[in-house]
Amino acid sequence: MPELPDVEGYRQVLESCAKGRVIRRVDVRDAGVLHGVDARRLRDALEGRRFGSPERHGKWLLARTGGPTLVLHFGMTGRLVCGQADDPVHAYDRVLFTLGGGRQLRFRDQRKLQGLWLAHDESDVERLLDSQGPDALAVDRAGFDEALSSHRGRLKTVLTDQSVLAGLGNLLADEILWRARLRPAHGAADLTQEERRRLYSEMRRTLRRSVAAGCVPPRDSWLTGHRDGPDPRCPRCGSGLRRSRMGGRGTVWCPRCQPDR
Repeated sequence: MPELPDVEGYRQVLESCAKGRVIRRVDVRDAGVLHGVDARRLRDALEGRRFGSPERHGKWLLARTGGPTLVLHFGMTGRLVCGQADDPVHAYDRVLFTLGGGRQLRFRDQRKLQGLWLAHDESDVERLLDSQGPDALAVDRAGFDEALSSHRGRLKTVLTDQSVLAGLGNLLADEILWRARLRPAHGAADLTQEERRRLYSEMRRTLRRSVAAGCVPPRDSWLTGHRDGPDPRCPRCGSGLRRSRMGGRGTVWCPRCQPDR
């Protein structure tokens, strides 16, 4: 599933492909990805407008136009693709935005679990994002401490709750906790000040490196590079990694580097 680094990459695709360009045509090939708006109203709202500077909040992308805002969520398989208007259409291209200069921005999604919304004004944007916590990359230390200390659930579950922190998914949460040497099942509200400081620092460091890579990179020195192996080993200490499910998500940790209390 796309996480914050992936969506930041899509923001960059949108900015480089479409910023400042007029939307000449909107072709909805599959209305199943539209939420709260039909194809005709989407076309009427966007055609003739110009894409501005896009914004990201957590896993949500806001495509500003100076009027209505196109709001995108990528679910498990969504992505943005930039090409030319005469490029062959992919089977999973759901909505095509033909831009000035012959460019075309495409929302491509196999499973269609989320999709596109149209926010007519800022109050619509706020309603769509009302359930989201602070952005994990933008939150300061005080906001981070407040978010964690006010929730009594297990640490992994709290970190991946988008109403607590927006943008962290399964891979990021496991990677951050491994780097911070904290077990996923620890209580979020039970962390010491030092543990919370370490967790915040590792979250920031992991997010910055992942954004630079465009994803949570499966490097040899990262937990992500080993978690899916047949006999996964910790890249730090060599111990066998443990697997379990937490909050419905597959969870991986090192019993030696992330000890129980």
